[in-house]
Amino acid sequence: MDTVSLNTSLFSGSQSISTDSPSLSMRSVSFINDTDSSRSSTLLHWNFFLAANYISVVEKCMSSMQTGTQMVKLRGGSKGLVRFFYLDEHKSCIRWRPSRKNEKAKISIDSIREVSEGKQSEIFQRYADGSFDPNCCFSIYYGEHMESLDLVSGTGEEARTWITGLKYLMAGISDEDSLAKRQRTRDQWLKQTFTEADKNGDGCLSISEVLQLLHKLNVNLPRQKVKQMFKEADTDDNQGTLGFEEFCSFYKMMSTRRDLYLLMLTYSNHKDHLDTDDLKRFLETEQKMTNVSKEHCLEIVAKFEPCPENQTLCVLGIDGFTNYMRSPAGDIFNPEHYEVNQDMTQPLSNYFIASSHNTYLMGDQLMSQSRVDMYAWVLQAGCRCVEVDCWDGQDGEPIVHHGYTLTSKILFKDVIETINKYAFIKTQFPVILSIENHCSVPQQKKMAQYLTEVLGDKLDVFSIPADPSGLLPSPEALKGKILIKGKKLPPNIDENAEEGDVSDEDSADEMEDDCKLMNGDTSMNRKQAENVAKKKLDNLMKESKIRDREDPDSFTIAALPPTGKADKSALKGKAEDSTDTGDEANAGGSKRQGRSFMGSFSKRKKKTSKLRKSSSFEDTDTDPESSSGASKAAVHHSRKKKTMKLSRALSDLVYTKSVGTPDFEAQVGSSGWQVSSMSETKAHQVMQQKTVQFMRFNQRQLSRIYPSPYRVDSSNFNPQPFWSAGCHLVALNYQTEGRVLQLNRAKFYCNGNCGYILKPACMCEGSFNPVAEDPLPGRLKKQLVLKIISGQQLPKPKDSMLGDRGEIIDPFVEVEIIGLPVDCCKEQTRVVDDNGFNPMWEETLVFTLHMPEIALIRFLVWDHDPIGQDFIGQRTIAFNSMIPGYRHVYLEGMEEASIFVHVAVNDITSKVRAVSGIKGLFHRNPKQSSLDSHAAALLNRKSTFGAHLLRRTASAPTKGQPKVKRGFPEISIDTKDCSSEGASEERESEEGPPIHHNGDTASAKSWGHGTNGQLHPDDSKVQN
Repeated sequence: MDTVSLNTSLFSGSQSISTDSPSLSMRSVSFINDTDSSRSSTLLHWNFFLAANYISVVEKCMSSMQTGTQMVKLRGGSKGLVRFFYLDEHKSCIRWRPSRKNEKAKISIDSIREVSEGKQSEIFQRYADGSFDPNCCFSIYYGEHMESLDLVSGTGEEARTWITGLKYLMAGISDEDSLAKRQRTRDQWLKQTFTEADKNGDGCLSISEVLQLLHKLNVNLPRQKVKQMFKEADTDDNQGTLGFEEFCSFYKMMSTRRDLYLLMLTYSNHKDHLDTDDLKRFLETEQKMTNVSKEHCLEIVAKFEPCPENQTLCVLGIDGFTNYMRSPAGDIFNPEHYEVNQDMTQPLSNYFIASSHNTYLMGDQLMSQSRVDMYAWVLQAGCRCVEVDCWDGQDGEPIVHHGYTLTSKILFKDVIETINKYAFIKTQFPVILSIENHCSVPQQKKMAQYLTEVLGDKLDVFSIPADPSGLLPSPEALKGKILIKGKKLPPNIDENAEEGDVSDEDSADEMEDDCKLMNGDTSMNRKQAENVAKKKLDNLMKESKIRDREDPDSFTIAALPPTGKADKSALKGKAEDSTDTGDEANAGGSKRQGRSFMGSFSKRKKKTSKLRKSSSFEDTDTDPESSSGASKAAVHHSRKKKTMKLSRALSDLVYTKSVGTPDFEAQVGSSGWQVSSMSETKAHQVMQQKTVQFMRFNQRQLSRIYPSPYRVDSSNFNPQPFWSAGCHLVALNYQTEGRVLQLNRAKFYCNGNCGYILKPACMCEGSFNPVAEDPLPGRLKKQLVLKIISGQQLPKPKDSMLGDRGEIIDPFVEVEIIGLPVDCCKEQTRVVDDNGFNPMWEETLVFTLHMPEIALIRFLVWDHDPIGQDFIGQRTIAFNSMIPGYRHVYLEGMEEASIFVHVAVNDITSKVRAVSGIKGLFHRNPKQSSLDSHAAALLNRKSTFGAHLLRRTASAPTKGQPKVKRGFPEISIDTKDCSSEGASEERESEEGPPIHHNGDTASAKSWGHGTNGQLHPDDSKVQN
């Protein structure tokens, strides 16, 4: 059998955006809820699914199309004409007026070959990007020569109505009877299934029998939802059981999805199943799979088709197709990325490395428990750099804990034994042990002894040849090895000396005096220290700001203290980058109450009488004594620098030397075997002041960024700006689940979660400025086109005050791009009211990416509320790990909750600006991301049109939702005579109404004006 593979590269040239997906629903369609149970039994007759999910949509589409819609008709003669389109009374053809053709101005349904969504035709390509909302555009291909009728509707809802209706008409579905006839094979299978489930043979199924049957059929729904649907389908006099016809309505209502049904019709040539040829065409055309054989298609049928008759015929019905699309084969994540798939033979400085900060802590930085289990957990989670803070302990045994705090203490030996046991269970790539050494020389020797005895050959790394360029070896060459990062004796010290002085100003664990609980005061007992801690925490909480609306348990720092006497304005520009949230903080109020938050801390520092020594290496100086009072480390203070004694035995084990903030001029040509450690605040200053130099530095040497010492709550900072600058070891608090760890997981999952990600080539050599408006001039940008189609089984928010008994959710989807600053932005769909079971959005979001290789795509589902919004769930995926085609995005941590999307990526080759997406479309709470300067620029553009276009009144939005954006500029009725047309449709030249921009959209629109008011493509660039 041929090997089936995915064309998974989203960078493989310019791909056309697939348009075979049917438009699935209309915003005006109401979904079934509790109040629908009062519907008459006639409506629920034997097929509730047909009545509620299909027929209501079919009838609405037909009725709306027969009523007619004003749309812009684009023609090859570089003009756009406003016409009134409608479906004739026999539902046999599409007509429009005015036209000199009169009765001949029509397209028969039978002649339609394809209905294409979006701006895919050659005609649309002649118009500047941004001219039309893509949700309002569609093309009808008809006749033997595949002529196209290219239309722009006033709203996305109108376009969805026409596309959905035409898909049904092409499939021969125009009413309930025509649709019911297509279900016969399925009904025969359901009859057999019903009979087998009817254990007592009474011709009815009880709720318990139905639950057992659903389990057998692999239908996984909440029991409460099943019981609700059971009750809705139970319409006869025999309450509490379902007859066969009622069971059919119940099963189809529950299991059949309109989006997948229409998609199947598109590729089945309007049959009610896919044969192997249809399936092969779908997999190759939409899912971008190659080498798809008939045998592979037969395997899919055998595995996923539940109907025996369809299996005999070797075809895939709607239930089998649904099973297949809901399987891992239909997931958005590239299955090849579950394994290592990148080149692992390059120098270590060419990789991002998953890193942990204060790995031993289970909670906050002041009073939480230290556990060796944390090392086992983070190592198995893919982390490859762990931190060990070492202090003098009793009985000569070095300990690990957070100095000057009430965190508990664990033995250094136990930590090393745990690391040795779990380091290479999940992956063999090297582990970096970041040693923060505060011990006296005798206990340093004990540390060296334990490292040597416990780790053994895993420390034997010095025999591994270095890279010819003097850089560190590759992850492949260092497999199974543990690298010690720490202080190292300088080469000018006598090689026979057992100890020597080294700088203590490059410690990566500096702690602000504000955050120290036991600042050398050994007379304070634990109870007194706890009281001090509580007071400190209370003060910090009073100054906090809630920043993370996705996860209120993940705290953030809204304002970081400046370094030394640095100008506060230096950090102001990047304040948003230093938090672990996007702009969720501005998203409005929340339903959640009764929570206490500890988030940001004031920039004000307490004034102390202690002499502060200015240092270019770190924010503050560290008190020399451990909280235990047992440390004997000899630390010498001077006005210029401070030093500490380092044991030769420990120094000799160090593979990568810890240094402080780099001096870029002095570091030219320096060894690549050094690791510069900086706090997030210092790193931000370096990035702002010397961006390009910092990037070049990261091409040769490793850099480690750790959280600000003010993050005593163990919150996390946004790692993306540091990844964008090429920083290798961005150390995070793994114990604090939330947005930042979700980003971190998404980044490292794309290479088998092995802890190493190869950096893009431009980050490894040459000059690159990540904060520039055009960071890669001359390189083709990518356009990501995401069609958000539908949602499945979306739960109520975890902290909903009313719990499961609360109101039905009003979900919407937000998509966020996290990458280079120029790429960062957000878009969101409209809100679907009162439907968490199967909401339909059917909206297209478009993004431009300068460097997609480092971008993360974040899907968020929210529950809208008049006073704010509640977080439901999220899934974050590296751009490189997304597969094109129709895909399900399963929300992280939820078994069945998902959103159904279509993914396409194109090269942007034209000089005009790519479509920037549908900014503000259907937004109830329009908000601007702090990083979305591109969107802000678009919103501030002036209109380029002068007159108004005719528009039909849009339906009023539900629940106070703002009116939707028009797909084309508004038009007004021209009083001139419109009856004089040319002899043929190709030469239409009647005076149409003038068309211009009305300023109600965020995307720039560029139009030319004809003398008769027709639309003209503008050959000039879109205004910037």
